[in-house]
Amino acid sequence: MMAQYLEIKRQHPGSLLFYRMGDFYELFFDDAVQAAGALDITLTRRGQHQGEDIPMCGVPVHSHEQYLSRLIRAGFRVAICEQTEDPAEAKKRGSKSVVRRDVVRVVTPGTITEDGLLDAKSNNYLAALAEAGGEGGLAWLDLSTGELTLSPVDRSSLSSALARLSPGELLLPERLSQVEELSALWDEWRSRLTIQPNARFDSENGRKRLLALYHVGTLDAFGSFTRAEVAAAGALVDYVELTQKGRLPRFDVPRRLAAGQVMEIDPATRRNLELTRTLTGERRGSLLAAIDRTVTGAGARLLAGRLSAPLTDPMRIDRRLDMVAYLAGESALRLDIREELRRTPDVERALSRLTLDRGSPRDLAAVRDALDRAISLRGRLAYGTGGISPPLPVGLMRVVDGLAGGDGADHEPLIALLSRALGGDLPLLARDGGFVAAGYSPPLDELRALRDDSRRHIANLQAHYVETTGIPSLKIRHNNVLGYYIEVTAIHADKLLSEKHRADFIHRQTMAGAVRFTTVALSELERKVAEAGDRSLALEQEIFGQLVKAVIGLADPIAITARALATLDVTAALADLAVDAGWCRPEMADDLSFDVRGGRHPVVEQALAEQGGGPFVANDCDLSPGQRLWLLTGPNMAGKSTFLRQNALIAVLAQMGSYVPARAARIGTVDKLFSRVGAADDLARGRSTFMVEMVETATILNQATRQSLVILDEIGRGTATFDGLSIAWACVEHLHELARCRGLFATHYHELTALSAKLPDLSCHTMRIKEWKGDVIFLHEVAAGAADRSYGIHVARLAGLPHTVISRAEQVLQILEKGDQASAASRLADDLPLFAALAQKPQKREVIAEPEPSLIEKELRSINPDELTPRAALDALYRLRGMLG
Repeated sequence: MMAQYLEIKRQHPGSLLFYRMGDFYELFFDDAVQAAGALDITLTRRGQHQGEDIPMCGVPVHSHEQYLSRLIRAGFRVAICEQTEDPAEAKKRGSKSVVRRDVVRVVTPGTITEDGLLDAKSNNYLAALAEAGGEGGLAWLDLSTGELTLSPVDRSSLSSALARLSPGELLLPERLSQVEELSALWDEWRSRLTIQPNARFDSENGRKRLLALYHVGTLDAFGSFTRAEVAAAGALVDYVELTQKGRLPRFDVPRRLAAGQVMEIDPATRRNLELTRTLTGERRGSLLAAIDRTVTGAGARLLAGRLSAPLTDPMRIDRRLDMVAYLAGESALRLDIREELRRTPDVERALSRLTLDRGSPRDLAAVRDALDRAISLRGRLAYGTGGISPPLPVGLMRVVDGLAGGDGADHEPLIALLSRALGGDLPLLARDGGFVAAGYSPPLDELRALRDDSRRHIANLQAHYVETTGIPSLKIRHNNVLGYYIEVTAIHADKLLSEKHRADFIHRQTMAGAVRFTTVALSELERKVAEAGDRSLALEQEIFGQLVKAVIGLADPIAITARALATLDVTAALADLAVDAGWCRPEMADDLSFDVRGGRHPVVEQALAEQGGGPFVANDCDLSPGQRLWLLTGPNMAGKSTFLRQNALIAVLAQMGSYVPARAARIGTVDKLFSRVGAADDLARGRSTFMVEMVETATILNQATRQSLVILDEIGRGTATFDGLSIAWACVEHLHELARCRGLFATHYHELTALSAKLPDLSCHTMRIKEWKGDVIFLHEVAAGAADRSYGIHVARLAGLPHTVISRAEQVLQILEKGDQASAASRLADDLPLFAALAQKPQKREVIAEPEPSLIEKELRSINPDELTPRAALDALYRLRGMLG
């Protein structure tokens, strides 16, 4: 056995080997040491190899998925080695023959298909990168759904593309892994990289693999792909075939994502805006969590994909918005659709498992039920609300066609077949049997009747033996070693061993408290039961294969229907959100406008509502030509960062095809979105907070175009005052004069407001505040103009700094504001004892007494406008005017 193990392990050196032994997957040697540590399970020893004990650990087959999931998340690859023959067959070759085993698949982070290992709401992409002819190509595949996409990519945009996809595994040729220019990027993705030989990324071999996969003579019907894209896609197919041991899933027709087709969002911007994950890596609190009202796993995955890759074509965006608008206006229809979808299984992933020969009876039922729901939804959409609904927009008409499986497809026969064939209570695995409905297969019914009748005979036989022996406790039992046997307690064994019964009852085994026997009649019944059970199970496996074949034969139309269901789910979910949250349809334009009226932050507004807080304060933002760059000043905590982020999020929402949290919005499509908000260091790579800020700012300034939207907050605050001011000043000029993009630039450097005099498209705005009795009230409103100061000391007081620090800070600020800062700092250093004096004697804040109200004020307070007639109101107005003298 160990010789067999070592030979199989030699063929899979980079993977932990799950070696099947009965009901356990066992691991040996270093694999066992690593797995035991990662899984926190017991490490044991069994046997010896070259004079040393063999480390060993194992996991149960029936619950191996939970352990497999932990190992994959820890970065391991796992080769699943199964017994490929029956142990009885092995014994025929000799009593010491080893059961044949072989690896049936290699589980890697990008090739998972099991529901228990996947997040139902997220795609799990396997991606590959290649270069050929001086161009780059990226291909990605979701093995659990069959979705395959190819796209051109260059080294400058590679980081953004990977951040958009967040693949579970990235295949990389050896030569690219050694490119110095990309070393920093590979460091970020190191845990997900799988380095492959360069030969696997040959474009000609890739073309041949794709032609064979789709059974075509040319790829032209699918699109015009570059050599690099074909090389990357071919490497994907090769890797899938390698890890799945020759079994390939159903692949969608390859789709090409052209350059510039989606909004480019760099990794830092995705993190800062928390599109799909918060800064702490959680889904809760992200924009995706705030807008996700989908009710199916496929819909949730499609929504996440759209949010990660907003479109740039106004016509395509408007088609999506037309669909949302239709369902937003048809409340009854929308509610019916969502209720129907709520009961729809994830047919995408069920279909993929079936094509990989990894499916179950429950996957067949998922296909049946999903197709049945699709027919119901198609009828509901086609007839609207009793014929009085407006005509369906183009997008929903395509969904209606897709629900039927495309041109000429008919799901009814398959639904009928699966409905007749499948029983009600389906097992998790086909090998467990019992899933074929009674009446579907007469031969199977006969075998089941024979099996069940034999079992009844065994019960009758037990009653007969109880009567003939006079032993009421006699039982006929079964185990995997002895099969069926008769068991009596030790005190009754002598009766069966006596001369009277010895000829009928054959002794099998003596236990501590019981003795076991058999009879010729029992052995004959056992043979009949076993034969009937084995034959019925074998026939069920045959029927299962026929049903799977029927499904696979219609895989393409089923996949089209699955995509239509997901699209309908996303559309209905966005419509429900728009109606419930009071969002508006954005007007998409092919120009440089950006005019948002009454805009709100979707995540913050939702959080306020959940916490029972006050209403979110809406604000306008017009970055259209003539005022395309806003300089935003105002104190901390006044809402600058929220305002910046909300406008970036509104652009993302609009271009993904969603309504937006605003009273009205006109958006000229954004080709690239950049955000530099917040501060964080990168100690692992030796970068300070300021260095990270400068690297991200450099990316923005070097890549922004006229169609871009740039969000910048507090540039230059991480260094000396004049250095920071100079950097911020130069950045504003660059954005205005060279990039000429739309942007929001928040700053505490009030000196920058002087730039508005010489930069015509720079507009100064500030966060409004109100001072009242020495305190500052944040109004969270944006208004034209500039702040005269930052109110930092007021914020410090709110934060709870000691009164001595606050008082001293106020004194220092007054001295610094009076004149030359260098000489003022010198005088302050000489005045250090003053701080100690403040610490000894708390300073009382001056209380300003309220002035005595005037006669006019008293008169005004005495008037209740709601109780005045028009004549009385006019008299009161003349009386007040007369009091002015």
